[in-house]
Amino acid sequence: MFYYLFDYINKNFNPPGFDVFRYLSFRSALSAITALLISFYFGPIIIAKLKKKQVDQPIREEGPQTHLRKAGTPTMGGLIILVSVVIPVLIWSDIKSVYIILVLFGTVFLGMVGFLDDYLKVVKKLPKGLIARYKLMGQIFVGLVVGFAIYYLPEFAQFNTQTTLPFFKNLNWDFSYLYIPWVVFIITAISNAVNLTDGLDGLAIGTIIIVMLALAILTYISGNIIYADYLNIIYLPGSGELTVFIAALIGAGLGFLWFNFYPAQVFMGDTGSLALGGAFGVMMILIKKDLLIPILGGIFFIETLSVVIQRLYFKYTKKRYGEGRRVFKMAPIHHHFEQLMWAEPKIVIRFYIITIILAIISLASFKVR
Repeated sequence: MFYYLFDYINKNFNPPGFDVFRYLSFRSALSAITALLISFYFGPIIIAKLKKKQVDQPIREEGPQTHLRKAGTPTMGGLIILVSVVIPVLIWSDIKSVYIILVLFGTVFLGMVGFLDDYLKVVKKLPKGLIARYKLMGQIFVGLVVGFAIYYLPEFAQFNTQTTLPFFKNLNWDFSYLYIPWVVFIITAISNAVNLTDGLDGLAIGTIIIVMLALAILTYISGNIIYADYLNIIYLPGSGELTVFIAALIGAGLGFLWFNFYPAQVFMGDTGSLALGGAFGVMMILIKKDLLIPILGGIFFIETLSVVIQRLYFKYTKKRYGEGRRVFKMAPIHHHFEQLMWAEPKIVIRFYIITIILAIISLASFKVR
């Protein structure tokens, strides 16, 4: 909104200094600051409301015993993130940009799916919350909308079904008619992966912040013809606008981390984790870097892989030996380290360090090309 207001003032009155609002870097900085201030303001209000309504995170009896002391901590804190992201993006971004429209749609819609799941679990006291197939339908719907938009809109016509191959110069992979199913798979997988990672205080949001810092660089260079040409990556006019969205997400994430780090005052719930996973997945698809997700989002990938390995091995050993066996003491893998008696903050900080290393590798992959 302010983007158009200042643009109008600059074009018609040309006051000194107003042209600074045209620059992505300046608007991104304002977006991050606005999001941080909103989260600091609304955070305590939302947390107080959730406590008053007794919207407490259910603690699984089969989970780590150390989590029993977290009983009574409110969930659905993802509302703080959503409010703190959406408002700055509407204020400081070009909301007519197809990139902004698609990522806002994916984030808000999956946030609503997560909200419904949380609501059914903690308010209506349904143990499983939203039935899995309905949640999956929501994720598939977002994937279909994003996939069809990229496939048919003229803004993506030149590279609509292609994606960049990491570490390979001047080589893109074309999914052709399989592109839309691929987009559906990516958005479904990564939103569930972030959801699985949200099991320790500050783990999911801190990891997302680090990932977004790297992704901000990727979106900026993808929308800059000089940098894109220098690094031999697909140039996507207008994709740099996503940097404003990412800045808002980083600011909102830092604000939420203030309340969510150990010991957490609030949990994000599926409201936050599905929204964040959706935002990450949609943006990686939009800038044609989806094959980089297992590296940049390596922690989410490992968390998901640990669950898959645990379930498959348990089923295999139960069928073969009559008794199910486990590879990990508990899955996802962050619970495995808890069972090894690692302190929760220690696990979280080490996962942050791993994410930083993976982010550096992801950015270095473009220079290697």
